[in-house]
Amino acid sequence: MRARRSRVVMLTAMALIVALGLASRKLPGLFPVALGKYPGDALWALMVFCIAGAVRPAASTARLAAVALGISFAVEFSQLYHAPWIDGIRSTTLGHLVLGSAFGWIDLAAYTVGVVIGAAVDALWRKARQP
Repeated sequence: MRARRSRVVMLTAMALIVALGLASRKLPGLFPVALGKYPGDALWALMVFCIAGAVRPAASTARLAAVALGISFAVEFSQLYHAPWIDGIRSTTLGHLVLGSAFGWIDLAAYTVGVVIGAAVDALWRKARQP
C-alpha cells in the first residue's frame, strides 16, 4: 500500500505553482519566449492536479491525473460557450485566471504536459516515501 499524500505538501505545492504561473504571465523571460503563454497553461493544469491530490490524498496517481485532465479539458471546452453572464465572469481577473477566455487546441496539449509532469513527480515522490 502506498503512503497517503500530505494535504499540506499538496497545498503548498499548489501555492508555489500559482505563484510561478502568475509570474510566468508578468515576468517576460521567466520561460523561453518561444513557449509563449503555454507554461502558464501547463502550470494551471498542474495546480488542478495538486488540488485533486489535496482533496483525495489516498487516490492513485492515475486517478488524480485523469481528474486533473478532465477538469482542465472541461474548462477549456467551456470556452466555446459564450453568453453574457459567463463572459462577464471571464472578463474579471479571477474569472479569466480560472475559466480562461478563448478556446485553443494547443492549450489541451499544454494541460497534458502539466498533468504528466505532476503525475511523474507524484509517482516518484510516493515511491521514494514507500516503506
